[in-house]
Formats: sequence, structure tokens, C-alpha cells
Amino acid sequence: MLILNIKKPISLLSFLLFAFSGYAQQMGTDEQKSMEKSNAAFKSFKGGVTGLKGPGLNLSSEKMQWWEDAKFGMFIHWGLYAIPATGEWTMFNQKIPAETYAKLADQFNPKSFNASDWAQIAKSSGMKYMVMVARHHDGFAMWNSPSSYRHFNTMETAAHCDFVAGYTAACRKAGLGVGIYYSPMDWRFPGYFDPKGLPESAAAMKEQAYGQVEELMKNYGKIDILWYDGGWLAHKGGDADAAWLWEPLKLNAMVRKYQPDVVINPRSGMFGDFQVNEGPAEVKGPIIDIPWEKCLNLNGSSWGFNKTQQLMSLKSIIQMLVNVVDRGGNMLLNVGPNQDGVIPSSHAARLKEVGNWLKINGESIYATRPGPFQPIDSLYGSTHKEKIIYVHLLNSASITATLSLPAVESKILSCTILGGGKVKFKQNREGVTLKINTDQLNPAVTTFALKLK
Repeated sequence: MLILNIKKPISLLSFLLFAFSGYAQQMGTDEQKSMEKSNAAFKSFKGGVTGLKGPGLNLSSEKMQWWEDAKFGMFIHWGLYAIPATGEWTMFNQKIPAETYAKLADQFNPKSFNASDWAQIAKSSGMKYMVMVARHHDGFAMWNSPSSYRHFNTMETAAHCDFVAGYTAACRKAGLGVGIYYSPMDWRFPGYFDPKGLPESAAAMKEQAYGQVEELMKNYGKIDILWYDGGWLAHKGGDADAAWLWEPLKLNAMVRKYQPDVVINPRSGMFGDFQVNEGPAEVKGPIIDIPWEKCLNLNGSSWGFNKTQQLMSLKSIIQMLVNVVDRGGNMLLNVGPNQDGVIPSSHAARLKEVGNWLKINGESIYATRPGPFQPIDSLYGSTHKEKIIYVHLLNSASITATLSLPAVESKILSCTILGGGKVKFKQNREGVTLKINTDQLNPAVTTFALKLK
């Protein structure tokens, strides 16, 4: 059965030769649209409510506190697409027929998978939660899924393994929040691309989604985060536009039956417990007074494992993290394990460098809230906790002798650099001036701690 609109289907052998020839995934038009529609919804939210609401479906601020305190998490994109290593949209972008693509499952038998290794990398990076892709748009389920259409899951193919079970157990053992990503859309169903013209196919896709979400919420103990993706239909409109098919209030009422405290994102078409901003674009502007999360790739080539490596620098990761946290958000940083289930050593090493920065500066990140100073783009932002204001200086090259900050009502008792020494300061009704010793500045981000009376 040919699912995609392909004029010249390619054989599995031809596909694999092409995929392993050094081709690097280029973001396709629809893939780009996927990111943009998410960000459009995020931007429109700030001007008004988006997504459906239902009684009892959203968490209270008290139940959201742990998530807002956590600040930093690991996203994991892993599936069949790790074999061609050209990104998670390989099936669609390269117009591979579903039956041809499905044969990759015969080769997916990772012998080096160890979810405890993933969890240890996350902990050493200073991350507090993880979100694993349980099933992407290609339809391949990474767990024992009786609801899977055509038995397209890791238990009933070559691996004969439930990877979600191993992952959730490792997360809990490591003390990390357990997150599961699930995409209700499935490129194998023609009804996804023409839901009104092919209602029976669309209904079968919906039935699979309900069954699989129930499996994930029912069979793996306490789940802390449910991260939907791909609610839109035919790669058009937004997630809320597809609510007529998915019925997200009904779907998430079922979720709440099994997981009353799970934190749910907005991509099922329901108004989420937090909002999502996706991609590598710099975070600018004022503090955002809603729970929100920035998700992006450590390897800029793709979310899934890619032979082409465009690794973020340590400086860019740290600056992105503080820009997000200073505006009230969390950051979910993605890694793509290879086909054997191993996070590349270069990725693990870079993440450990982030963890080393957080060992010194983490008190200015975790369990903080943004402000009191509004961020100044490309210069500084702030967080606070109890009687301490933390100022994150991003652009140390622009500072020669002083840093001027707005006035604060409370008296400042002391100013220090985290991991460094004392800083001289002057406080009056006009503002606060920090006297800078440039030798003390970190090239990525320097954190000043202002202790208040």
C-alpha cells in the first residue's frame, strides 16, 4: 500500500545506499511548517487563549511547581530513522513508501541500549527530567503496543524489546522526571492527509492513537510529562484546527484518569499546562508570565541521529538556557542516540561541560523565578529566589568597568560572583551599579548574586 504521493517508489536497497551515501537531512517544507505552526501558536497565545479547555483538565499552579522548578531537561529522539541517520523526517522527506520503510524494523536490534546510561548523562548535565519519543510520525512504536497498526512496534519486530519500559525505570531510579513524547499523526494512514475524504482511514488512525496513549499512561507507572506532537492534519493549519478529529478533551480526560498529575503540553489541540517554543532561534524580549518551554537540538542537523554533526557550542547552550530561564521558561535539549541506542560521546562530553557550569551556577537556575529585572537582549537577565537576586551577564565583551541595573527597594547586603569573589557595588534610588573586574568574567555567562536584607 503506497501511503505517500510518490511517483517513483524506491527499493529498500536503493534507499539504504542513498541514505548511507553521506546525505545530510535538509529540513523539508512541511517539516519547517511543523516548527513554525508551533511557534505561531506560542506567539498567538501571548495575545490570547488558544486550544480547547475543559473542567479539571489543567493542573493547578501548585501541581506545576516541580516542573517550573526543574528548568532543564533532556529530549530523546530515537527510532528507525537512526538507521539511515538522516533525521526523523526521513520517511516523508525522501518519499519512502510505508511498506519499504517498515523493512527497517528488521534491522533495528540495538545491542548497546542502556537507558541508565542515558539517565546518567542527563544527571551529569544538570538536567532534572527526560522526555523520550515513544512514537514519531513514522508510526513505529518503541514499546510493546497491542494497539499498533500492523504490529509496527519494537516488541513484535527484530528487537523484541520494550524500550519505554527500560527508559521509564531508569528515569525513576535516577530521580529524574519521566516524560513521554507521542505523535498521534501517522504517515502510514492516507486518512491523515485527507481526513474528510478518507474518514475510515482517519478514524483508524485515531483509534490507534487512543489505544496507544492509554497503553503509555496505564502500563508504565507514574508519568510526569506527556509531550504530544503532530496534532495538525495533512500538514495544514494548527493543532487546535484538528480538534474535530482528535477530540482532545476526551483524549486527555482518559489521560487524567490514569495520570491525574501528568503535565501535558498543548499539541493535542487542548490548552496545555505549558506552552512550547521550538527551534534554535534566539530568545528575546520581556519575561513571559506563563509556564513555557523551549525545545531545541544539541545537534543542529536534525532531531534524530544524523551522520552530519553541527554541535552547539558550550557558550550557545548556556546562553540559551539563561535567556530562557530569565524569561520564565524551561529548556528541553534534544539528543539523538544512534541505531545501537548510544548517545554519541561528543554529545555526552558537551553536555557534561554544561553540567560543570551548572555545578557552580545552578542555584541561579533551579527553583528560581524570573526577574525582578526585565531582560536586556544580548546583555543580561535575572532570576530570584528567597532573598537573592541573580543577574546573568551574557555579553562580557561589552562590559569594561561597570554594569548598571534598575533600582531595587530592598537594601543589598552583598554582591558576589558565583564561583568567584566579592563585587563592589553602589546602590541608590536611581539604581544599582556593579563595579566589574573583567578578569572574573566567564566568556559564556557570569552570574552575580545580590543578597538582600
